[in-house]
Amino acid sequence: MKKVAISACLLGNNCRYDATGNRNDTLIKMLKNVELIPFCPEDYAFGSPRPTMDLIRKNNETKAISNKTGEDLTLPISLYAVEFFNKHQNIDLYIGKDRSPSCGVCSSKLYDEEKHLLSDNETGFMTQEARKRDIPCIDAEKYRG
Repeated sequence: MKKVAISACLLGNNCRYDATGNRNDTLIKMLKNVELIPFCPEDYAFGSPRPTMDLIRKNNETKAISNKTGEDLTLPISLYAVEFFNKHQNIDLYIGKDRSPSCGVCSSKLYDEEKHLLSDNETGFMTQEARKRDIPCIDAEKYRG
């Protein structure tokens, strides 16, 4: 059976920053014959609800920065991603929540330190780890009902 890593909010888990879900019934229906392995690095590291974060370019590096405190949240997200993929081997596909700073595949927004938009087609930290492992990745927005 194929294994698909999927953003937990897409399955209806209330793990978004505001403790709601983003259930995608169209996508769930398409994946009925595969093993779904949900993930949410932000909920795991910071709980829900939580302040939002953005991808910020600082000193030529991309960081996940809390919009409330300005704290760099990159490390907990990155560590979760490594641990997740070490635990779940042989994943056939990764489906990330579009526009998420953690899970977006090609739709995350990147800002400079003054919050000017630099790009709206960046990759979140969880997705970056999936790509390092050569796992095919797609954004969920391609499957809206």
